[in-house]
Amino acid sequence: MPGMTDDRKSARRRRPGGTDSGTRGVAPSLARGIAVVRRHARTLSGAPGVYRMVNARGDVLYVGKANSLKKRVASYASPGKLAHRQQRMIADTVKIEVITTHTEAEALLLEANLIKRFMPRYNVLLRDDKSFPYILITGDHPSPQVTKHRGARSRKGEYFGPFASAGAVNRTITALQRAFLLRNCSDTVFADRTRPCLQYQIKRCSAPCVGYVTEAEYAGLVAQARDFLSGKSRQVQRRLARRMTAASGALDFEAAAAYRDRIRALTQVQSRQDINLEGLDDADVIAAHQAGGQTCVQVFFFRAGRNYGNRAYFPRHARELAAEEVLAAFIGQFYDNKRPPRRVMLSHRPAEAPLIEEALGVRAGGRVRLMVPRRGAKRNLIEHALDNAREALARRLAESSTQRRLLEALAKCFGLEAPPRRIEVYDNSHVSGTHAAGAMIVSGPEGLVKNQYRTFTIKGARSVPGGEGGEGGFTPGDDYAMLREVLTRRFSRALKEDPDREGGAWPE
Repeated sequence: MPGMTDDRKSARRRRPGGTDSGTRGVAPSLARGIAVVRRHARTLSGAPGVYRMVNARGDVLYVGKANSLKKRVASYASPGKLAHRQQRMIADTVKIEVITTHTEAEALLLEANLIKRFMPRYNVLLRDDKSFPYILITGDHPSPQVTKHRGARSRKGEYFGPFASAGAVNRTITALQRAFLLRNCSDTVFADRTRPCLQYQIKRCSAPCVGYVTEAEYAGLVAQARDFLSGKSRQVQRRLARRMTAASGALDFEAAAAYRDRIRALTQVQSRQDINLEGLDDADVIAAHQAGGQTCVQVFFFRAGRNYGNRAYFPRHARELAAEEVLAAFIGQFYDNKRPPRRVMLSHRPAEAPLIEEALGVRAGGRVRLMVPRRGAKRNLIEHALDNAREALARRLAESSTQRRLLEALAKCFGLEAPPRRIEVYDNSHVSGTHAAGAMIVSGPEGLVKNQYRTFTIKGARSVPGGEGGEGGFTPGDDYAMLREVLTRRFSRALKEDPDREGGAWPE
């Protein structure tokens, strides 16, 4: 028996690459990746943290979190337990980078941040993650301004939202101006006014800039707007109705008409926020629907019991992932730069829900509950969100199918080996030979890729070698010369960033 053990050890040493029986029969590239995993796993501790799989080019392939880095990374060393997609990832891995954290909840937050930063190809990716607009009532001026705000909340004041779109914010601000006569001009414009502006003339501002309303009266209007945005809309409307009735009884019909118009403006806001669920308060409703290997996630925003709109997301992920796994990854990335509400209602219970609740609570500074309603009015909200997700995904799949047929026809027309994955369209313009500019739009299998659009400021001879003609290197209005400059700059940069493309590959 001892002799047999020695023979096995000798045979293992003779295998190329020093692999053992755990990698027998696997592809050489996968065996090398498993060797990398095992080498790193030996040096890791059992602390929680985040790990990154990196390929030979330095690209991050995958970002994951773990309660025990050692155990989690070591789990990739058994090829028989890995899905085919994971085997491809390990085969490309040449290095593993780790960051330890104090708790697994901290690791989850860091994981979401790094995924959004590196956009690894093997993670679920939330590609459209723009910040949401808010309504801001400023608090750094005697006559507060009501305005749209997006980004960091660095300015003093009260923020209401988020709203699903800038259009919803603009409509609400317009209604608030009609109802409460609040200014939306900047502090600089306010300070320079000597007479009322057009907003006063069309009855959307009380003109505090020129003293047509006292600071105390204006503060009362601001307080009413604040109450309305905080969910006290019924009290505000009843108060205005009493004042309208009193003005009408005093035969002050002009004032009564003004109160009537303000009540109508508030009703208009409420009609657009068509769901007013009793006791809902602040909550997000998130529903996921899957079809054709894709997922649509619909997010509805409710603040103070009112619907502030919705938005559809189509995260990129492996076809085999279940809705619960997609939702878990989506929630972490979605709230990476947003303050979560106290309640998040879901169509599916995500994987590791207690851990997600803990992580969201850290970001919110208080307890956050994940709920999966089964009945009643809250379940109706989930069903409504699911219907929207189902319809949005059906539209997207139909558009993708049409786009795919068009690209296949294009490949056939030009004799291409395969349908193009990227199409760039260029154009340029000028104003009587001045202010010349170029633009590039991008299309692909899923339609227009707007986040890859580019604009170019035409620089003339400074960028175009041998340029001739008028000022700037070529005759003003010379479309061919402008287009030559745009294309030269575009592809020179692509080759500089990746010299391997010089062999004829199109830039992506």
